[in-house]
Amino acid sequence: MVGCKDDFLEQDNPNNISPATFWNDIQDLRYGIIAVYDAYSNPNNYRLVDELARSDYAWANGYQRPNNTNIYYQQTFNEASTAVVEKWSSLYTTIFRANQVIAAAEKLAGTYGNEDSEQENTEILAQARFLRGFAYFNLHNHYNGGSVPLWSEVPTSETGYYKPVNTSEEILTFYRDDLEYAASNLPATWVDGNNESQVGRVTSGAAVALLGQSYLYEGNFPTAATYLKRVIDDYGYSLTPNIGSNFTTMDELNEESILEIVYTLSRLDGKSSASNANINQLLTGGSGTWFGGVVANWLIQEYRNDPLDYSDNRNKITLEDGTEAFRKYSLRTSWSVAIADDDDMTYYGAPKTGLGASFNVKMTCFWRKHTNWDLAGSEREVEGTDGTTISGVNERLLRLGEIYLNYAETQIEMGDIDEALLYINKVRRRSALQLLGPVGSGEYPTNDHDNVSYNATNLTEHLRHVEYPLELSCEGPGGDRNIDLRRWGIKKQRFQELAARKYTGTSFQIENEEGTLIWKWGALCDEIDPASPNDDTPDWDEFQEAAVNYNESEHAYWPIPNSEVIANPDLYK
Repeated sequence: MVGCKDDFLEQDNPNNISPATFWNDIQDLRYGIIAVYDAYSNPNNYRLVDELARSDYAWANGYQRPNNTNIYYQQTFNEASTAVVEKWSSLYTTIFRANQVIAAAEKLAGTYGNEDSEQENTEILAQARFLRGFAYFNLHNHYNGGSVPLWSEVPTSETGYYKPVNTSEEILTFYRDDLEYAASNLPATWVDGNNESQVGRVTSGAAVALLGQSYLYEGNFPTAATYLKRVIDDYGYSLTPNIGSNFTTMDELNEESILEIVYTLSRLDGKSSASNANINQLLTGGSGTWFGGVVANWLIQEYRNDPLDYSDNRNKITLEDGTEAFRKYSLRTSWSVAIADDDDMTYYGAPKTGLGASFNVKMTCFWRKHTNWDLAGSEREVEGTDGTTISGVNERLLRLGEIYLNYAETQIEMGDIDEALLYINKVRRRSALQLLGPVGSGEYPTNDHDNVSYNATNLTEHLRHVEYPLELSCEGPGGDRNIDLRRWGIKKQRFQELAARKYTGTSFQIENEEGTLIWKWGALCDEIDPASPNDDTPDWDEFQEAAVNYNESEHAYWPIPNSEVIANPDLYK
């Protein structure tokens, strides 16, 4: 008998695709980058509803007040909590896929023999590095003080999956390097070889914007200002005339959009993961009686008090009898949230907001953002294979309005109050709001102003607790407000302050579609004097648990998940 060598028995399966056989040409890279975009679009990367719950923006889930069992709202989450685990897993899935494309693109560079393919190779590499950098941007700003494992390559053995945590500074340097490469090698706008738009892909402007925010979050205001001003001046972005263009399926991928995840109902193929299902389902007032997050009472008061510019004709409406009047609420308020007595806006097919949802059990305000409140019933949503209701609304992760306010923050910190007011007022004027500053001042002297002289102290307070919330609440890649409260060093204080406030419900009458006056009981939220001897409304209190439970060392960041601690023996070596 004739023996055989041992390696004769070890053969590659010719029917399997492996890294050695797949990454051979530009078409393979095209497939690969699509897989990275698919991972980046997973809502678990952002966990918007859970991030809202652990901020000061939302009263979190439950059937009705005062019952609340949400661990993120109560600040009792830990390393085994679902959001902690799933966000981590999804972000590292994005990184794992990006690393495969990056390795392949670097290997194939210089092998094509034609300029077009080489250029496309560079652009695919830049997209993959942007998406990897963005995943690390989120990990760094949300987990373990920024100290997380760094994977810059594709593991080739079991031990390759075990990594110790890197320092926060190492992660910061790494993802900034990715974003700088993307900024230098991505186009500002996308058009393919057939002169067809590829809008929705990541761009150089988005990379510069994230770099600016990374320096802002670090407290390096001069460098942040430089990057943010580049975004404002060099990439052709502009504020949309209507702020509502940024929140629903209307006017998606518009001139204000910097970073946006594209969703659609037209190519679902039965896959519920192809859309932002849970966000739409858990925020809307038209979907039932269980909510993942509703607008916090303090924020409702701010939206209701957002002052109009009475010199701006956009605030004028024509009544049924032909006479003119002014809007009840600002355009920014009406497009951002649904308040029961907002008669100037429709809601889920009803001619007035208050007729479009129940507004009961002390749920008096819902976000319009992310929801299909403006569409006809058959166009709003479809049912996914897992029974969830799926929305086709794109996720706007970053838009120019945010960059204007970020830039204004840098100017306040650097002592240029006039420059800060200039950009805050650009945002306010877009929504026909009363402008900040003395009467007759600034870029728009003939518009209404609040006639307040601003300094660093009172303008900072306004920016933090009025302008950022009213313009940007319930937006972004999830957790922006938590990052802000943490970097300002005021999160515990903020919960304590809000827990001391008191509210009550107010009823009012509204005319229904048949012309009959009906009561909306307790459908409006009003703030009352906390020292009032008649305060008998504890069911309206908010953030009581958070004020007690929040601990900076345990809750400022998400902890590293226990699943990672168990699976990675080298984590703390």
